[in-house]
Amino acid sequence: MVRILTSNVAVKQPAVYLLASAPRGTLYLGVTSNLVKRIWQHRERVAKGFTQRYDIKTLVWYEQHHTMASAIAR
Repeated sequence: MVRILTSNVAVKQPAVYLLASAPRGTLYLGVTSNLVKRIWQHRERVAKGFTQRYDIKTLVWYEQHHTMASAIAR
């Protein structure tokens, strides 16, 4: 992932991402403003929910956008 830095502060970069539990397993599609942090949260099972229940934590695809609105629309 490309990280944009301004005065040592990371600028948020909206992204659409796809996670998988295993080959031919369960998929999860998400949108976030901080991809690195969000993937860490999935892998560490920080939040209870769908991805934790189905052990979904492998990033298989992502696409960065200029705005959150365009990421959500995608």
